[in-house]
Amino acid sequence: MFVELIVMFWEQYFQNERIDFMSQKNLSKWLKAVIIGTGIFGLIVFGWLIPAYGANFASMNPEVAYCYWPWLVFLWLCSVPCFISLFFGWKIAKNIGNDNSFSFDNAKHLKTISALAAFDSAFFFIGNWALVFMDMSHPGVAIIFAPLVIFVGVAVSVVCAALSHLVYKSAVLQSENDLTI
Repeated sequence: MFVELIVMFWEQYFQNERIDFMSQKNLSKWLKAVIIGTGIFGLIVFGWLIPAYGANFASMNPEVAYCYWPWLVFLWLCSVPCFISLFFGWKIAKNIGNDNSFSFDNAKHLKTISALAAFDSAFFFIGNWALVFMDMSHPGVAIIFAPLVIFVGVAVSVVCAALSHLVYKSAVLQSENDLTI
């Protein structure tokens, strides 16, 4: 029975050429859903999980309790560019829904997201080492954990910069094509 339902679902939704799951409107809706989910997840992590874990860690290790607030404020500051990037991602999703995927606006928004990710990576690197030198962090965190976070930030920056370039080139081609009769 279960297998028959899966086969029926497959035939109805994925093999029917009349249904377009990758339409601009559907892509826009999915992107907006992912952006909302990411925002909610980020609020949970930075608003509840990290403060709760940090408070628990500080109560169990009173010798490092003085590091709780500097680290919490530092991580909150690191989250700000991420949430700003979600705003620009929403604008991109809105443009995609309006059938304006390859626009100069989207190229600009992707470039902004790239700059925010690069700034956040640099800020995390500098802030992490500043906390190490103020004796508010373990060097192991700066040597093992921080490069992972910085790598992800730089990777996001590079991917968004490349996408911005490609979207810009596509927008130029589209505007030239619109001028041709």
